[in-house]
Amino acid sequence: MTAPEPTRTIRDSSIARVLRVAQPYLYLTPAIALLVVWTYRPLVQAAQLSTYSWNLLPTTPMEAVGADNYRRLLELPAVGDSIWRTVVLILALLPFSIVLPVVISFATRGVHGRARVMYQSIIFAPFLIAPVAGAAVWQWLLDPSAGIVNRILGSDRNWIQDTATAQWVIIIITGWHFLGFAVLVVSAGMAGVNSDYSEAAQMDGASRWQIDRWITLPLLSPTLVFLTLMTVLLSAQWTFPLIDTLTQGGPSQSTTNIYYLLWDYGFHSFDAGLSAAAGIVLFVGFGAVAGVLVWLSERITFHDN
Repeated sequence: MTAPEPTRTIRDSSIARVLRVAQPYLYLTPAIALLVVWTYRPLVQAAQLSTYSWNLLPTTPMEAVGADNYRRLLELPAVGDSIWRTVVLILALLPFSIVLPVVISFATRGVHGRARVMYQSIIFAPFLIAPVAGAAVWQWLLDPSAGIVNRILGSDRNWIQDTATAQWVIIIITGWHFLGFAVLVVSAGMAGVNSDYSEAAQMDGASRWQIDRWITLPLLSPTLVFLTLMTVLLSAQWTFPLIDTLTQGGPSQSTTNIYYLLWDYGFHSFDAGLSAAAGIVLFVGFGAVAGVLVWLSERITFHDN
């Protein structure tokens, strides 16, 4: 006996409705699965590991220590010093990610055609260079005996192994890598600004400087907040290959930021629990900062609209 036609129609329509509702989630399933496997699962494992004492050896048992690793972090002077170096790093990179890109983008907006393509290729090229390869070139340029920098300055200073300059060398190289990307982002933001605003201001007698200051720059606020967010969240990661290649955190830990410190605890000191605790603290701290910046970006975008 077959089901009545009205019942079959209702069942088919219900299935079609469920599939229609589930379709967007089916598209998201691969991305969510990768996010869970490669982000959230390791994060949960790191939180669990932060409550143990373990030296990473499979033959050594893991000893539960509760919150002792977090208390140790608060007592270690190196943690406070590395946090301060991270703050200095972020503040020193903001001119490379915000100020210089804005200046360069405004100064070169009149460049068009092939000249613009050439200029964008040249300025974006450092971003495509592998950090380790870039570090090797800069190490040669800053060589104390045969480096071009010392020849030009008439100096024999060891820029990389001097505690007064090592951190600034890392900052300058990182800024050199990121500058081209930031310029292209700002240029894209400027291209998205409606020209009707500037044309109306010109008809009212506004100068180019006034248009840039009071119209174009405020409309670039979401773009600048995005670059600020990237600088705050990723600058410590950007410097890692440079620090590991050039200084290994030295001299005298003058280039050890919080990101390199948690790696050092895990793979130099073999203190997996302390390293995991530092990673969780880093995640929570940067997550709070990211939340504030995202909220600020949404407020600015809503205000501009």
